[in-house]
Amino acid sequence: MPSIPFSHVSVLLNECIEALDIKDGYTYVDCTTGGGGHSLEIAKRLGPSSRLICFDRDDNAIAAAKERLKDYLDKITFINDNFSELDRVLTEMNVENLGGVLADLGCSSHQFDCPERGFSYSHNARLDMRMQTDAPLSAYNVVNEYSEAELKRIIYEYGEERFAPRIASAIVKFRSEKPIETTFELSDIIKSAIPAACRNDGPHPAKRTFQAIRIEVNAELDTIKPMIIAAANHLCEGGRIAVISFHSLEDRLVKLSYRELAQGCTCPKDFPICVCGKKPLIMEVSKKPILPSAEELEINPRSRSAKLRVAKKI
Repeated sequence: MPSIPFSHVSVLLNECIEALDIKDGYTYVDCTTGGGGHSLEIAKRLGPSSRLICFDRDDNAIAAAKERLKDYLDKITFINDNFSELDRVLTEMNVENLGGVLADLGCSSHQFDCPERGFSYSHNARLDMRMQTDAPLSAYNVVNEYSEAELKRIIYEYGEERFAPRIASAIVKFRSEKPIETTFELSDIIKSAIPAACRNDGPHPAKRTFQAIRIEVNAELDTIKPMIIAAANHLCEGGRIAVISFHSLEDRLVKLSYRELAQGCTCPKDFPICVCGKKPLIMEVSKKPILPSAEELEINPRSRSAKLRVAKKI
């Protein structure tokens, strides 16, 4: 079990529950169970013929969710795996009444606040950042084994960090003397690579690079589109997909995935008839994302970058 209690303030909680439009007789999936906040509110609304499937690749999260959801265990199946396995799990479980899928992307508050997990530049710990604690690739591997070109690419693409070349060069220079082992070591290297005039304003100078390395370690962006496609394929008519993103890269992937699944025919416009046979699978419930209220932002500042996009199976 984790060294500190698994706590996580669920973002856009009421909006998510409303978006899922929970009805009896259907199965619902929480792709990112975390501490079980969203799952608990779903479970409370399950009718006698409904079920909930809870995914999380973090075994600490699964253990915490089982405790939090102990009054509803007869209606819940826990899957200690990545939500990239959604299609396989739904197929193997023969789920034919899927009513809704929720995914709260990114890290939980617990993962940032638990120092030994090595996610945060605010705590000194061994570089790790693995959501799945026994995964083979860690932040230590990325920082110490990736080439300078690879580091520059992921820091620029996943962190949207304009000083990526300087940071990658500084990392490679430092590790030529000794391995970079801790979060504070890495944070100091990043800060030293960013011009002093650019370190005083805005977020912590290491924020973007830490985000980039975390995304690389956990292949976070690679799993979003397959999960949305699997949900769209398995949902019953009228079923909902609700996805919360926390940065522009995630939000863009969600938006483009929805758009592609809502498009239908991809034949050239001058074709007299459709020959591709593609039909739209979903429709967006709202073109614009749902954002946290002013009240939620005051209570939970970490929700400030959250965006909820909802789609419905046609």
